Amino acid sequence: MLASASAVRQLARSASRHTSRLGAVRCMGGIEAYEDYGKACFTGAVADEYLQKQGASGDLLKDPSWTKTHSDVVASAVLDWATDHGANTFCHWFQPMASSGVRHGQTGQVQNKMFAFNADNQIEFDFKGKDLIKGETDGSSYPNGGLRGTHCAGGYLCIDTSSPIFLRGDTMFIPSAFVSYYGAALDEKTPLLRANAALNKQGCRLLKHLGLDVSDGLRANIGLEQEIFLIPREAYYKRPDLQLTGRTIMGKDAPRGQEMCDHYMAPLSSATPALACMQEIQDECYKLGIPLKTRHREVAPNQFEFAPLFGLNTTQIDQNLMVMQIIEEVAPRHGLTALLQEKPFNDVNGSGKHNNWSLATADGVQLFKPSAINAACNSETAFTVIMAAMIAAVDEHGDLMRMAISSPGNDFRLGACEAPPAIVSCYLGEDMTFYLEHFKDGKGKGEYVPGIKTLDLGTREVLPFEVPAEDRNRTSPFPYGGARFEFRAVGSAQNVSMVNTVLNTIIAEKFGEFSDRIDAGESAINVAREALNKHWRVIFNGDNYCDTAQQELTDRGLWRIDSGVEAIHTLTSEKNTKLFEKMHVMTKEECEAREIILHDHYTGTVEMEGLTMVDMINQHVIPSVKAAGIGPLSDLEAAVSTIKDAMAEIHAADSSYKKAQLARVLRLETMIDIRAVCDAAEEVVPANLWSLATYKELLFLDSHVDAVPSEEMIYEE
Repeated sequence: MLASASAVRQLARSASRHTSRLGAVRCMGGIEAYEDYGKACFTGAVADEYLQKQGASGDLLKDPSWTKTHSDVVASAVLDWATDHGANTFCHWFQPMASSGVRHGQTGQVQNKMFAFNADNQIEFDFKGKDLIKGETDGSSYPNGGLRGTHCAGGYLCIDTSSPIFLRGDTMFIPSAFVSYYGAALDEKTPLLRANAALNKQGCRLLKHLGLDVSDGLRANIGLEQEIFLIPREAYYKRPDLQLTGRTIMGKDAPRGQEMCDHYMAPLSSATPALACMQEIQDECYKLGIPLKTRHREVAPNQFEFAPLFGLNTTQIDQNLMVMQIIEEVAPRHGLTALLQEKPFNDVNGSGKHNNWSLATADGVQLFKPSAINAACNSETAFTVIMAAMIAAVDEHGDLMRMAISSPGNDFRLGACEAPPAIVSCYLGEDMTFYLEHFKDGKGKGEYVPGIKTLDLGTREVLPFEVPAEDRNRTSPFPYGGARFEFRAVGSAQNVSMVNTVLNTIIAEKFGEFSDRIDAGESAINVAREALNKHWRVIFNGDNYCDTAQQELTDRGLWRIDSGVEAIHTLTSEKNTKLFEKMHVMTKEECEAREIILHDHYTGTVEMEGLTMVDMINQHVIPSVKAAGIGPLSDLEAAVSTIKDAMAEIHAADSSYKKAQLARVLRLETMIDIRAVCDAAEEVVPANLWSLATYKELLFLDSHVDAVPSEEMIYEE
């Protein structure tokens, strides 16, 4: 019996709506299942339809001034749209600092009904422009680094017009900036918006000098690759460390790991819940207009990846936060737990979030694509000048790039053959490097034309085909990838607003400096040549994992900051506070506050891990050792006192910076030594007496977990 076309469509729609109940893989490929794509996102055709009912159009949203002139019109449109889709609640949706790894969804919100309660004790819809564009909340309990006190706790929320409003369930989410009564940024988004403004201003200046008058502005686009682990939820409940900290702070390696690279891009098996889970995650995202296009297995056992199409940085960051929240919420419906932390397991790869970053004009001319920008500027060297500015920015501000990726989990990843080392260099490939070297030395002429080469496999069935002249360099922290740079060292659990704030700010500064010198009478070519000669050392096309290469780069004087705690401290160096103030991105006080917040976040993370380790030793490891009558009992008992003493020393330190320094020692030295003792105990205690889920139980879905069977099949004779 074969299913008819109508039955196929019915099953596709049913699976799209009810995957959580079925727990089964959806096998139908029709596009009909996705006919509601983007309907829950107020932009494009959706916004135009509802704004036209109010006598306006979707074009109204292209100019942020609508918040001053037409807020009531837009509020009426979004109210109609929200109620048509079953929503009756709204919130201003914002991004508190220091949320990574601890705050579900990494966002803040206060949800309010779009209701008025009239004198007749009846409910009626009530949502006006003033409700849409601004909100106020108590900002006293969010990390602020001294920017406000409890006696001045006002927090103000203002709509971010660059990122569309969206619906989920009965609630409308309004992406917003979050600031204090005095305008200080209390969130991740506000500095990014300021950095976007700096990039637009200084980028347009330079492009005009290069021959392109950009009337509609310049924008930064990003694409974020999201890596995760999916583990059995039953085993998760047997790991207090995963439940409370997101990573295993002890655990003996399983006999099998990633030695054979057998998990990487292997088939997504329907014999486990993972594929159905990933399908439902994509379905949820599609409803919100999130183009989560790619899914595949990653290198480590039970590690997976999603990737969307690229887009405007503010929108992509908002969407990535929602993707992470959806991942965490969908996984339990399939008997799984999603781990977003950078290094949940020892001795297998951790997870990252590659930040693919590019610059383009509003009408799509890409600055890092040589043929496009040279043609638009009618210049053979426009691309070359832009690349010179980029190289100068990376060399001068590599410390800030390292600071931006200093999440608590990333110290375990960097340089471990899964992420680039903590030495900031830039890969261009031999083809472009050869061109730029001749340019800086005054030897070359003409524009840069990327080479291509033909691969001929010598077969009749596979015809010769073309590939780029340059290979991929997965070891570089900041490789050029054809029209974009890929910041590869970003952590998987991070909100990447600071990453992109830094990238935009440092290139904006260089665009501005180049423009200033051209304004003063220098030629763009000479400015670019001088920059390349001064900063040439940052270009490295070799293997960044190689110890010899790392020493070479260190000897060149490149930024190398192995400790995330020390990298965070560079945020308040004189060079960096002056940069952020000059570009109007952050004040010195805002920089100082963020250093405190980031150090406190690091210390708080370590404190949770230390206390969890104490509990696990006392409540699990020691009882198992005693029950078995074998194992390092005295060492385990001593370890508890060692952790407690270290915690007391941290608490006694007189600054956030000092606390974080001591916390790093506890985490990366003391607790690693104690972990070895715990793992030695696990090795000798019989399995039936060991009460914690093991790596064998956590990491191998393919051999340990069955898929939930489908309860619904549709066939026609």
